Order: sequence, then C-alpha cells, then structure tokens
Amino acid sequence: MTWRAGVDEVDPDFLELAERFTGHPWRHGVLEPKVKALLLLAVDAAATHRNAAGVREDIDRALEHGATPPEIVEVLELTSTLGIHACNCGVPILLEELEAAGQGVDLDAPLSARQEEIKADFTARRGYWNEFWKGLLHLDAEFFAAYTAFSANAWERGTLEPKVRELVYTAFDASATHMFEPGLRQHIRNAIGYGATKEEIMEVFELASGVGLGAFALGAPALQAALAAR
Repeated sequence: MTWRAGVDEVDPDFLELAERFTGHPWRHGVLEPKVKALLLLAVDAAATHRNAAGVREDIDRALEHGATPPEIVEVLELTSTLGIHACNCGVPILLEELEAAGQGVDLDAPLSARQEEIKADFTARRGYWNEFWKGLLHLDAEFFAAYTAFSANAWERGTLEPKVRELVYTAFDASATHMFEPGLRQHIRNAIGYGATKEEIMEVFELASGVGLGAFALGAPALQAALAAR
C-alpha cells in the first residue's frame, strides 16, 4: 500500500496495527480477492480521492487475482458516474431556492411524453428508480437522457455481475472522501436486491475504511523533508 513505507519510516510500531486493520477484510472477508481489489480501485480512482499510486497498486492486485482488463475498465466506467452527484446535491438546493424566489418548479405536474419515455428508459436500463432523479427530469430531461445512456454502458456491455456493480457504487459512496448518503442508501438497497449479504456489504465498508491511512503517504515524506531542511 502507498502508505506503508510512510508509516514504517515515522512509526514502525504503528505499522503492525495499521496492517492488522486494513488486512482484516482480506483475512476474514467473504468476497473473492479479485472483487476486493476492484472495490479498492473504485475508492482510489473516484473523483473525490484520485489516489494515483493506489490505483496502480489496485490494478496490479486485481490482475494478479484474475481480473481481466475489460473488468477493470468496467469498474472505471462505473466509478466515473460519481460526477452526477453534482446534480444529485445541487438540484434539490436549486429547487428550494427557486421556490424561495417565487419561481418554484411543480414536480407534481404531469410528465410530458418525452419525460415519461426517459424515466422508463432509465428504469429499464439501470434497474431502479429513485425520486431524487425527479428534479433533474423536470429541469433538463435531455441531460438526464444523456446520463442514462452514459451510466448504462457498463450495465449493458460489462461482464461483472450486477451485485458487484452495486458494491462498486457502494464503495465510493461510503468512502470518507465522499460519504454521499442518498446514493449509498440506494446502492445498498440495490445490492441487497441482487443478493448481496450483510457480510459482503460490511466488507465493502471495511475495505473503504483504509483510505484514512493516506495521511501517511502524504505526511511522512513531508515530515522527513521538513526535518532534513532544518
């Protein structure tokens, strides 16, 4: 791991504790090693983390455990959908502020034929519907249609099982660098619907919990440089 050398250099005694902590899901977990590596890739590659060194390690580990290049690309495609959370977070606030300004949008108004078509298309291609998409559907239906096609590509062309795809979303939504509760709740629900067990989902959280040790990947070299300069 990218943080290991840093911990070893500044506090070797802490290294054993850190390795026990991050290694727990690898020693006792129920997910296959390939899936664990792919989930860590989702956490490290996410726009909210962008851990380049970690991504390289995760890809190497995934390949070692039998992942194929198309499976790795599929994880990156799934992870690239995180950007839509700009809308998931922004649209509700925009709607509230429009209401306060006397320009409210009636979300209960009947959908147009095109809006109904787009909603049905999303539901069919992604396998679920959540009301948090409603505002986006009303404000810019064609953008939502473009997102539907973009986000559905991995589902229609990929080879990972649906449960694993939902665990990928769960991993980057649960990460300390994102913690996006609405999406996390939806993807946990979806994963359960695809057969994920509580042990598997708990393991996703455990894998993502190691992200905090990135403090040493950044801090240890900085400390050594500062000491050397004094």
